[in-house]
Amino acid sequence: MPKMKTSRSAAKRFKKTGSGQLKRNKAYKSHILTKKTTKRKRNLRKSTLVDESNVKNMKKILPYL
Repeated sequence: MPKMKTSRSAAKRFKKTGSGQLKRNKAYKSHILTKKTTKRKRNLRKSTLVDESNVKNMKKILPYL
């Protein structure tokens, strides 16, 4: 059976934590920042975990993570 290909775009966006969960950055932080509050922008800086409902699909496109 041939090797499976990793989705390179996903590989650049997601990292695996020590406990095996997937870590991601939050969206809505790239432009149109003037109308967003400082508190909101500060919270968007923090990373978060991928939701359980998406983990199955993520494992499929990141087979070697």
